[in-house]
Amino acid sequence: MAQRPTMHDVAAAAGVSQAVVSIVLSGSYAGRASETTAQRVRDAASELDYRPNLQAKSLKTGVAEIIGLVGDEVATAPFSGMLIKGAQDRAWQDRHMLMAIDTGGDDALERAAIETMLSHRVRGVIYTAMYHREVEVPAAALTTRAVCLNARELENRVPSVTPDEVTGGYDATKVLLDAGHTRIAMINIHDVLPAARGRREGYERALSEAGIELDPALVFRGEGIQRSGFEAVRHLMSLDAPPTAIFCGNDRSALGAYQALGELGLRVPDDVSIVGFDDQDLLRDFFHPPLTTVRLPFAEMGDRAAALVLDSDAPAEVHLVHCPVIHRQSVAPPKGR
Repeated sequence: MAQRPTMHDVAAAAGVSQAVVSIVLSGSYAGRASETTAQRVRDAASELDYRPNLQAKSLKTGVAEIIGLVGDEVATAPFSGMLIKGAQDRAWQDRHMLMAIDTGGDDALERAAIETMLSHRVRGVIYTAMYHREVEVPAAALTTRAVCLNARELENRVPSVTPDEVTGGYDATKVLLDAGHTRIAMINIHDVLPAARGRREGYERALSEAGIELDPALVFRGEGIQRSGFEAVRHLMSLDAPPTAIFCGNDRSALGAYQALGELGLRVPDDVSIVGFDDQDLLRDFFHPPLTTVRLPFAEMGDRAAALVLDSDAPAEVHLVHCPVIHRQSVAPPKGR
């Protein structure tokens, strides 16, 4: 087997010292080597098919140019691709690679995954959840730079990156208020989740600012699934004073709401306006008319988490990422306006 070219070989081919090769290939040569010299080094490295010995570098510096990402469903959840892409793009921007491992919720596999990452001397570990919840970061992950993604660490020992659920719920409700609705229902997801609590808080805040008293009869405790959206609408539209608009805690609930309204002979948005939350790619084509919804910023969250791994001075606090409203065609003024 042919011996792999070394930095010494690149230096000899380019007619420079190994120190110059090192600073050029690390991208930190500005002010220390001319662009002509840098290009000569890059050409020599390319011709020789030279690759840096990252293992040797990690032994010297104590870290490798790798960020670890471990989660319970990173290979299967609908949004996981965007979380990973955001983190991967940011890592690559800073000349790092991303090592992602899906544990499937298996505690033993999670421990093994983190130990594997630590053995590779990663810069840090992104500990992610596939839905916004509170988590306890494994002790092993705390021995390196750890950041929670789409989750909040219970003891606030590490930075956490989460969606700004409260502002998202507020903005969703404000869309309906601005259209002229005053009788606005909410179909929430599981009450125990931070996402559900935040979205409801935003809903209540928007109503309060508009001078509208909260009507408990208009708030339905759903399960975040299509069936609960369907059942909620059947109940809400049977009230003596049914809502003219509904804020659904997620898009799956909104899909069930659309179906129930259709069975009742009501149309979106002519009879009832609807706003969702999530902007799920897999569901988007099932909404007729297209659903106005709040987008969960997964790519931006992944980006922020990777940046926090690389910024060891960032405080252990919750970093909120804005959830934008995606305006489509499911909102209109109430009848009579």
